[in-house]
Amino acid sequence: MSAPAEPTKTDHTLGPGESGEGASRKVLIVTYYWPPSGGSGVQRWLKFVKYLPSFGWQPYVFTPENPSFEIRDDSLLRDVPAEAEVLRFPIWEPYQLFRKAAALTGKSTRQTDLITTGKKTWLQGLASWVRGNLFIPDARVFWVKPSVSFLSDFLKSNDIRTLVTTGPPHSMHLIGLKLKKLDPGLRWIVDLRDPWSEWDLLDTLSLTAWARRRHQKLEREVLQKADAVITIAPYHVNRFEKLGGRKVNLITNGFDEDDFRGIERKRTAKFTLRHIGMVDELRDPRPFMEALRSLLDENPAWKSQVEVEFVGSVNASFKNWVASDPELSSVTRFREPVPHAELLKLYGETDVQLLILAHTALAPGNLPGKFFEYLASGNFILGVGPVDGDAAHILKSTHAGEMMAPSNHEGIIRLLAERISQWSAGTGIRKSEVNTFSRRQITRKLSELMEAR
Repeated sequence: MSAPAEPTKTDHTLGPGESGEGASRKVLIVTYYWPPSGGSGVQRWLKFVKYLPSFGWQPYVFTPENPSFEIRDDSLLRDVPAEAEVLRFPIWEPYQLFRKAAALTGKSTRQTDLITTGKKTWLQGLASWVRGNLFIPDARVFWVKPSVSFLSDFLKSNDIRTLVTTGPPHSMHLIGLKLKKLDPGLRWIVDLRDPWSEWDLLDTLSLTAWARRRHQKLEREVLQKADAVITIAPYHVNRFEKLGGRKVNLITNGFDEDDFRGIERKRTAKFTLRHIGMVDELRDPRPFMEALRSLLDENPAWKSQVEVEFVGSVNASFKNWVASDPELSSVTRFREPVPHAELLKLYGETDVQLLILAHTALAPGNLPGKFFEYLASGNFILGVGPVDGDAAHILKSTHAGEMMAPSNHEGIIRLLAERISQWSAGTGIRKSEVNTFSRRQITRKLSELMEAR
């Protein structure tokens, strides 16, 4: 697929006294994740910013100059439109100190290895306790005060009357909360891409009762003070409405149709299942892998015809588990995160997209950003997660795949056997009707919400 031309854009680090200039219908978006940071989390607001100018909005993006992130993807910079002004402001984060300490012990500091529900190393235990109880709502909280100091003047001098904060990290919402208190006439929209006080991640961080109450207090205040609240899944709409006692708007993630134009679909040499994105102890592929092992035991001839690939950050525990199993290790590959442009090509070389949802109480609302690209790819989606959740309902309504409960060992085996047989016969390729999830259509809904008073 040919890449779009590199746009000309304003993208600079702010110095003392600097401000930007622009036109009417302006919106300032406060986000921690922005290119060259990679991964699916950055794309929600990158794509909104790409399409907002076509709906009459000039976007300003306020983001850290020196953020801490694991995945870098410079190719995403191509989607930043010429109309956008990207303001980069310095941030101090304690992660740098932790990584230095971890380097002295030779231990990993990858996020996928720090998120654990089992026994922790002393380093993991210390990091979890400090992160959960000293940095509330998260370790980016030190960016709040200097950002508010700068933005309070920037908004006024540029006559920007609409503000969006998107989290996690939920410290971004504290910036919005303080700005709203300084200027009650400012229209503030809160975008919650993940839960807050009920986030399953918090259960891995050794929170004290005091810390839990602090999260709940801040969350409630943000929900009640914002002019509008957005979240990404019907399940989360219901939860946030109960927590905040107010209306919450649903704007899901989506896919950019521009990205999928010209993707070449190739006949794979082996039946190829691909999982895209993070694998940690909350997103455990073992139930799927155990079903695959059983299937290959029953059909030895398929062992040379099947390949499973995990593309992205994968925790060491799962890699070691696969390595200890000769049969699974012979058909499994691990690949480090790749640029989004390269990832798009992989969709054309995949037979089944593997979707592993977190096995937590919040799993019914799990609609990761990659899910919508899976839909756009036209590949069959084999999901492992709650069969009555939001992702399962979308799969059923679009006929794009099927969700299996982790405990449904026989069902996963059956579905795998069906797909392998169809691949062998050269059938099974089809395009789902998923246009309602295009980024352009979703941005139209966002624009209407920003215009409402």
